[in-house]
Amino acid sequence: MAMMTGEQYVESLRKLKLNVYMFGKKIENVVDNPIIRPSMNSVKMTYDLAEKPEYEELMTTVSNITGEKINRFTNIHQSTEDLVKKVKMQRLCGQKTAACFQRCVGMDAFNAEYSTTFEIDKEYGTNYHERFKKFMAYVQENDLTVDGAMTDPKGDRALSPAKQADPDLYLHIVERREDGIVVRGAKSHQTGITNSHEVLVMPTVAMRPEDKDYAVSFAVPTDSQGITIIMGRQSCDTRKSEEGADIDVGNFNYGGHEALVVFDNVFVPNDRIFLNGETEFAGMLVERFAGYHRQSYGGCKVGVGDVLIGATALAADYNGAHKVSHIKDKLIEMTHLNETLYACGIACSAEGHKTESGNYLINLLLANVCKQNVTRFPYEIARLAEDIAGGLMVTMPSEKDFRSEEVGHYIEKYLKGVASVSTENRMRILRLIENITLGTAAVGYRTESMHGAGSPQAQRIMISRQSNLAHKKALAKAIARIKE
Repeated sequence: MAMMTGEQYVESLRKLKLNVYMFGKKIENVVDNPIIRPSMNSVKMTYDLAEKPEYEELMTTVSNITGEKINRFTNIHQSTEDLVKKVKMQRLCGQKTAACFQRCVGMDAFNAEYSTTFEIDKEYGTNYHERFKKFMAYVQENDLTVDGAMTDPKGDRALSPAKQADPDLYLHIVERREDGIVVRGAKSHQTGITNSHEVLVMPTVAMRPEDKDYAVSFAVPTDSQGITIIMGRQSCDTRKSEEGADIDVGNFNYGGHEALVVFDNVFVPNDRIFLNGETEFAGMLVERFAGYHRQSYGGCKVGVGDVLIGATALAADYNGAHKVSHIKDKLIEMTHLNETLYACGIACSAEGHKTESGNYLINLLLANVCKQNVTRFPYEIARLAEDIAGGLMVTMPSEKDFRSEEVGHYIEKYLKGVASVSTENRMRILRLIENITLGTAAVGYRTESMHGAGSPQAQRIMISRQSNLAHKKALAKAIARIKE
């Protein structure tokens, strides 16, 4: 099968029999649900852009497995150029959606699995790598969206997986059969699970020998028996389902969505198992996935940042404040911070290296520096956006009041900014800023910038491990002419 178009992608989701709950009710039609649909539209954009000739170089490449043209979101990176193009592609998608487009986690999981399964096979003579390549051929040939699932609920953080009071707080194997395994547990914060054809599960922490049943990685269809998806709550989410909703939504067409995904005795066939008890490789898989995903934030968050900076500049224009020196300076600072994030994403890509399996891994130190900056800079960018936008961003009356025959004329009159700009357009840009900094898109921009791909402390631990202080000390001793 050739790459899917955006419309073919939408129709492929209609064939899934997902078990989804939101606000206490089962969702029978996930694709057309007004709250979920914008997140699906964001994924659809990754298919639409791949069809456009002007974006072909960024959005597509040639598979090292099938030799066919594929969407770059299903690629196994074959060079540092691939790594750089990945970041540029993510910035483009962020610019086009101003939201989380959700395929990054799967792409990052593919590349972590590819090299890790190769090294497990080298150590133990297993055949995980060939299984995984077969799975990847299936994903590429059918142009599938795959949800990468790493984060467990974790329970008591002071205890290892095997020592939890409830063993299901980390996903684990409950039965080993001749034809496969049965797993139970859950994965939290799952971005885009309702918009994915498959889910690729990985462990969330390094494992000890006693955690053998928790050292598991596999892929299954998202509508497999035993999988239940419980949608997360977001600020302003029900605005999307209000009758006639438009201005108040902020970002009408695009969005992101998170979920708790429960695996209640899910069967996994042998050919879909990529880690099964090899505890010493769990940490490698986690570290490599985290590195790739921390690189990703140097692209996707920057693209959304581009939209936010543009919206903020428009708000200044509409307020008549665009020539004020401190407004100009704040827009410069927002741009400086955003481009610094991008520079980190490009740097860790350009400094990548080839693994034993043949695919390319980013520079892990620089990837962690990239994500550490992401835990800070978007917050400052958002703060400056809110500063420039003004208090009206959060005190503005509703769209229904604006459309009201009784009071709408007052809003039209008193919320006017510069005479040449309509009150409606001023409201629209303020709602977009609200959506990105405080509303549903904040999940894919500000809040996720803190915890996505690991907490800030997780990056600091990795920076400490990879900082090579011994080498730096030796450099200083040489310059200072210290002899020991």
